[in-house]
Amino acid sequence: MARFTFLPGLMLSVLIGFGAGFSPARAEETGAKQATAIFAGGCFWCMEPPYDKTEGVIDTISGYTGGTTVNPSYDEVSAGGTGHAEAVKVIYDPAKVDYEKLLHIFWRNIDPTRKDAQFCDSGAQYRSAIFYGNDEEKRQAEASKAEMQSRFTPPVVTEIEQAGAFYPAEKYHQNYYLKNPNRYTFYRWSCGRDQRLKDVWGEEAGGH
Repeated sequence: MARFTFLPGLMLSVLIGFGAGFSPARAEETGAKQATAIFAGGCFWCMEPPYDKTEGVIDTISGYTGGTTVNPSYDEVSAGGTGHAEAVKVIYDPAKVDYEKLLHIFWRNIDPTRKDAQFCDSGAQYRSAIFYGNDEEKRQAEASKAEMQSRFTPPVVTEIEQAGAFYPAEKYHQNYYLKNPNRYTFYRWSCGRDQRLKDVWGEEAGGH
């Protein structure tokens, strides 16, 4: 996979002052009432930015969920076999942004027609999925998937799964796009993510 080329010496690129999964632009909102949502859309580096720039989002945390291995490492997940997907936990203020809006953002930042893969990354660990936390989230997730299917001829294969244990990824993965903007931009470009999003969504496409 393209990202493995960036890992040697990667820890040297971690900037002091960024806590695991903390978005500094949202620091002033940490006292707000909080809710969480979990989405998998391939590379978790690429799923943080569209949420971080959304008003009402307090924090995003990259991690692993949906599998059976307890406290997995990046190497274990990326190799396959753990059942986990790379995912992002979105912590938000429901008085400022609702779950429906978060779903809207999610869909437009993935290719919902690819099974067990997203863009240049292949394997179940890169599947697209919505991990619901309660019956209302499940209802909204299923309704949004039905809406997406009405828009596409190929089957929409994004999974809807009940949320289980979420394991935060290693610190160097958190806010990667802020800590290593050049490497992040190159990965995103070489993976063809934005071009494919444009092909799928046109002017509605999400992005970095």
